[in-house]
Amino acid sequence: MRVYTHPACEKHRNPSSGVEVPERYPAALAGVETAARDGAPVEVLGCEPAPEETLLAVHEGRYLDLLRDLSGSGGGVLDPDTAVGPGSWEAALLAAGAAVEAAEAALSGEPAFALVRPPGHHAGRERAMGFCLINNAAVAAAHARSLGVRRVAILDWDVHHGNGTQDIFYAAGDVLYLSVHRGGLFYPGTGHPEEVGEGSGRGFTVNVPLPAGSGDGEYAAAFGEVLLPVLGEFAPELVVVSAGYDAHASDPLGGMRLDAASFGRFAAAVSSLARGVSGTSPAFVLEGGYDLRALTACVAATIRGAGEKAPRFPAEPARSPAGPARRALAPFWESLKGG
Repeated sequence: MRVYTHPACEKHRNPSSGVEVPERYPAALAGVETAARDGAPVEVLGCEPAPEETLLAVHEGRYLDLLRDLSGSGGGVLDPDTAVGPGSWEAALLAAGAAVEAAEAALSGEPAFALVRPPGHHAGRERAMGFCLINNAAVAAAHARSLGVRRVAILDWDVHHGNGTQDIFYAAGDVLYLSVHRGGLFYPGTGHPEEVGEGSGRGFTVNVPLPAGSGDGEYAAAFGEVLLPVLGEFAPELVVVSAGYDAHASDPLGGMRLDAASFGRFAAAVSSLARGVSGTSPAFVLEGGYDLRALTACVAATIRGAGEKAPRFPAEPARSPAGPARRALAPFWESLKGG
């Protein structure tokens, strides 16, 4: 696996958060080292800042100017959870650039991981939110589209719904957004099954909210009954994974019960599907995950899993927490009808 990263990602400081801290960066890098010691083929590479034209395909220019100017002036607060410091603009540009390079590697058939911070999936076209500045996964998808890729899927397994990514592509029929996340009255309060897209994008937003305390069984249902069938039917030319690890049982924010091996199984399933439908590999992009030991273990499991055989996920729609998502999306996807 090619791992794209840059030491400047550690320079971003968000004084509005006690968990999205610079220490996350070396903890994630330790996961790469662990996977390499376990025998996974890993190549760690640097990255360049994302091209301006690619950023402008995702974010408004005035918003990018705000980020640059605020960081350049010493920092400031953007929302209750999100602030920037002097190193934040450089870190955000390089994080987005790593996602771009990971997408290019994945399109060539090489599995890739943008190991970066700050995270991105809450960032909208003209707003920061939830620790996120630039929407790295969306930038990767936009870059792929600029290269002529016709069908891009973004699979988001962070415990929080990626409302920014959803909003950016809500009316797009060539970008499929799929999210499995904690539902109910949980941050950011979006990602209900009935949110399926609008206009030409109807049916191309897929949300599988799960109850608090969900573990392997509930996530297996989400993958086996909704996410993988829709992904297979869509047949993406590129899969970008918003790889958040805050659904781990040790995470201070998530309230879920996954372990590191769970994310290895997710990575194996998605990698196998991508190879089967297009001969490409996924581009993983780091999102959340705030217990440092768990973050290390989850990154390592993802890297190992990307090269492993896909697991079998059970499909029992009649008893599944994924049932509401299947019903909401069945009008748009043959693979979900009859369940």
